[in-house]
Amino acid sequence: MTETATRPAPKAAVVLTERAEARIAELMGKAPADAIGVKLSTPRRGCSGLAYSVDYVGEEVALDEKIETTGGTFYIDGASVLYLIGSTMDWVEDDFSAGFVFANPNAKGACGCGKSFMV
Repeated sequence: MTETATRPAPKAAVVLTERAEARIAELMGKAPADAIGVKLSTPRRGCSGLAYSVDYVGEEVALDEKIETTGGTFYIDGASVLYLIGSTMDWVEDDFSAGFVFANPNAKGACGCGKSFMV
């Protein structure tokens, strides 16, 4: 009898920190009634070409990556996945600002304000 090799489940393109997951839970707690999750995308904008955008999403798109978190469903735009593979998404707050912060190994540069990046 031969043994069948099993393959581990694929890793998510983006790793969410505990703080990011907690923030997603907060967002979903006050989300519009039609929201099914939160979605990360990388629209073309800013001085470096691409920007990070996190928004509520109302419907699933077949090509989007879907990550179930303790606080709700997190989606990654299918067209953005290649720009984000290996990234970590965190939620950071200090005395003057709060927001999602990304450690993206694919980024070759970023603008001075940190709002956009290039690959």
